[in-house]
Amino acid sequence: MNVTAVILAAGSSSRLGSPKQLLRCEGTSLLRRAALAACGSRAGEIITVLGHDAPAMMNELEGLRVRTVENSLWREGIGSSIRRAVSAIGAGCDGVLLMLCDQTKLTAAHLDALIDAFARRPDLPAASAYAGSPGVPALFPRKMFGELLALTGDSGAKRLLVACGKDLSLIPWPGGEYDVDTAQDVSSHL
Repeated sequence: MNVTAVILAAGSSSRLGSPKQLLRCEGTSLLRRAALAACGSRAGEIITVLGHDAPAMMNELEGLRVRTVENSLWREGIGSSIRRAVSAIGAGCDGVLLMLCDQTKLTAAHLDALIDAFARRPDLPAASAYAGSPGVPALFPRKMFGELLALTGDSGAKRLLVACGKDLSLIPWPGGEYDVDTAQDVSSHL
């Protein structure tokens, strides 16, 4: 099973007021922590989508087996970053594992659990389950790439997961709801 992990990290973190990708958790930036989790997983290729302040973000990825792609349309929202990532994926990829950089409880083991679920049912998405619904990280099969390429604005892939109903593999992830979007989140989760 050839899976490409994609770290969506192009935004400016407008609600926070500074780039959350560069915030430190246990001495490491959130962006690098997400990249280290992806590198520690069984994902084949790892792509990071950058936009706002891309040079500073690239410094955080130094020495890791991560390919960066820039999204010049990052101001349009996360949909543009997903489109940019999917368009950069090679033909031999069976699925794309979409992930964010601000979920502080993310581990390589959780990413591998999603990859395992996808390997058992490769025609269906595999999603993290937390806070009563499916969410990211989530792995989408190649047959859904067209739907991912159709996302626009600040609409992420969650609506695609919800539309799948029971036709997806759910992997419980206690703590998956902890992310960093506001100053209050910083004080609570970092």
